[in-house]
Amino acid sequence: MSLLHTVNKSPFERNSLESCLRLAEDGHAVLLIEDAAVAALNGTAHTETIKNATGRLSMYVLGPDLDARGLSRDRVIDGIEIVDYDRFVTLTCEHDSVQSWL
Repeated sequence: MSLLHTVNKSPFERNSLESCLRLAEDGHAVLLIEDAAVAALNGTAHTETIKNATGRLSMYVLGPDLDARGLSRDRVIDGIEIVDYDRFVTLTCEHDSVQSWL
């Protein structure tokens, strides 16, 4: 079964992303939205954890959420795809289920 995990909380405020990455199975997808978009950036305390996850999970970040927070798209970790709202909808349709991490 394919599963899309959505995470909307900053990893600097909550452990939702950490829990998601620990429990997500190989081949699942993770979409970082809202305040979790900060986790997609190089040069943070979470960069290595995210880089390690890109090897076994499909990783995405919502571009408009990067923009809304003034985060540079140039700083996004290699292996994370920046998506728009249309691609967000497509991802939800491509997967059997969506798990939201709050």
